[in-house]
Amino acid sequence: MSLARLFDGDDAYDDRFGAIADFDIEDVAFAVCRGGWPEAVIEPDDAIALRYARLYVDELLDSDIEQMDGIRRNALWMRQIMTSYARNISTEASLTTISADMQGEPPSDPTVSDYVDALERACVIEDMRAWNPRLRSKTAIRTSPTRHFTDPSLAAALLGATPQSLLRDFETFGLLFESLCVHDLRVYVSALGGDVFHYRDKTGLESDAVIVLSDGRWAPVEVKMGQSEIDLATQHLHKIEGRVDTDKLGAPSFLMVLTATATAYRRDDGVLVVPLACLAP
Repeated sequence: MSLARLFDGDDAYDDRFGAIADFDIEDVAFAVCRGGWPEAVIEPDDAIALRYARLYVDELLDSDIEQMDGIRRNALWMRQIMTSYARNISTEASLTTISADMQGEPPSDPTVSDYVDALERACVIEDMRAWNPRLRSKTAIRTSPTRHFTDPSLAAALLGATPQSLLRDFETFGLLFESLCVHDLRVYVSALGGDVFHYRDKTGLESDAVIVLSDGRWAPVEVKMGQSEIDLATQHLHKIEGRVDTDKLGAPSFLMVLTATATAYRRDDGVLVVPLACLAP
């Protein structure tokens, strides 16, 4: 399922639209914990592949933290901030929330902000900005970023998650899967010269991701792991389509629900249901 072809309209309205992903839920859990590290991806031993993210975190905290910008920082605070980030992944948690989630006496808000800024400049975290489109009404749009690591396996490593534990904790699995989807969308969309945002307004209506290309074309994406949540996701997508001023921005190129299921198809209402494993630039 090529994003470029979807934006061009080649696939979205073709009666033959569809695909089957040879990738089950156990594979998704493994991919979240392994991450996209090149050596981990080609490593034939799964146990070794799962170590890369944990080793990266340990190396970052043991030595790389002092080489970020020449400023000496507290490794314990840095680990706690990263762990709090992991617990709040795929949410709009404020830095105050991140600080309050730390154990013991937390550092001041300016210190937490400095540490977060250092992690961002070191390409460890990569928050997702809010989309601010023209709306048909005066509904206020929330501007808080959504918290993400550059690779969701870092969050899994900090939480001590394994593929097996994620399969027993679908709440955490769902947040990490959403971050995996955001990661992959960012990679694919960057090849198209676009960017990925999130949308949330004061009524609580949200879209987990909004793809915006440099020429102004756009498409909202909802992330849902299972089949049972797809109907609700499509309702949200249609509401967003109706709330955006399409006279100014144009109609969305497509509406998509990105899933951990196996089958890609187009619903009768036009919404595309696409397994993450089927997606391509």
